[in-house]
Amino acid sequence: MQRIGIFGGTFDPPHLGHLVAASEAAARCALDEVVFVPAGDPWQKHGRDITDAAARLTMTRLAIAADLRFRISTCDIDREGPTYAIDTVADVRTEYDRPIELYFIMGADSLANLQTWHRVEELCKAVRFIALNRQGHSRREVDTSFGIEVEFIDMPAVDLSSTECRERVREGEPIRYLVSDSVDSYISEHGLYH
Repeated sequence: MQRIGIFGGTFDPPHLGHLVAASEAAARCALDEVVFVPAGDPWQKHGRDITDAAARLTMTRLAIAADLRFRISTCDIDREGPTYAIDTVADVRTEYDRPIELYFIMGADSLANLQTWHRVEELCKAVRFIALNRQGHSRREVDTSFGIEVEFIDMPAVDLSSTECRERVREGEPIRYLVSDSVDSYISEHGLYH
């Protein structure tokens, strides 16, 4: 049975930290594929200014193009209304015509708030979690007592965020080597984040 990782996010823009995270999850958990799922209307960021979904989708496609283990799903962008992980998992499952084992890739810091997620009990039954430990975050801070399966992975130190990339562009600073060359070019050509 194939092991498929789901890696959702706003990807505004996708940066090298996202690629390192997906690569580490794939290598450490023997995933056959990692599906990047750009958010449509992320409920946790509702009301915040995010870049148009089409631009985020294009940038994500550009960012992952060089790695054959990565593919993209537009299920969250195609769905109307808020984006919830349980719906993403169900939609990704329907994209395969064979039995698969699903893994949900996320930061360990996000896992700490999992109890607040929409239909979390169903989500915990549908997937196993891969929690990426970022520098300075301890596994002991994560409550796994409500029956979730979690594999923790220590991430290489990549202290980078999409917010930082956007701010650097706004301030006229380079983001080369923080994002892929193709994403850097796309941001420049389309005047994003100015």
